[in-house]
Amino acid sequence: MESEVDLFIDLAKESMNHAVEHLQNELNKIKAGKASANMISGVMVPYYGTPTPITQVATVTASDARTLIVQPYEKKIIGAIEKAIFEANLGLTPQNDGSLIRLSIPPLTEERRRDMAKKCKSVGEDAKVSVRSARRDAMEGIKKEVKGGYAEDQGKKKEEEVQALTNQFSEKVDKLVEAKEKEMMTV
Repeated sequence: MESEVDLFIDLAKESMNHAVEHLQNELNKIKAGKASANMISGVMVPYYGTPTPITQVATVTASDARTLIVQPYEKKIIGAIEKAIFEANLGLTPQNDGSLIRLSIPPLTEERRRDMAKKCKSVGEDAKVSVRSARRDAMEGIKKEVKGGYAEDQGKKKEEEVQALTNQFSEKVDKLVEAKEKEMMTV
């Protein structure tokens, strides 16, 4: 019985870790006015009829704080890459010179910065919902074990352990979101 309760806690911790990792990935995709390869990592390019992530058909690098360079592995797909970036509606206009694509990152306006900060909060709230969901699942599992004969006082201790984990991961989420918001609002 002890091992089953510990399993619920381990699963909750794993799930909470996954929520924080997902949050970090999502926050990396939100542009802060600085060029980053993560900004276009979600763009899918039709490659021989198959939607393929841009990072698998081209090298994406930041040449400076305001410019991304996309260099395709095969020159014949440069048009498809350009079209995919344009259709991704990222607010970036690709400039094709025949061998590579340049993306100029426009400076963010104050209003756009606030919108991005709101998006950061929204993504953070989604991560917190995932963390609380993992807590709920673990708590239900522990309660089920207590009904099945697991010691009640041990069950309470395990529930407290799950709550402490939840608080810890919620703090991580808050710190990540706060750091990204600060980055967004810095001109």
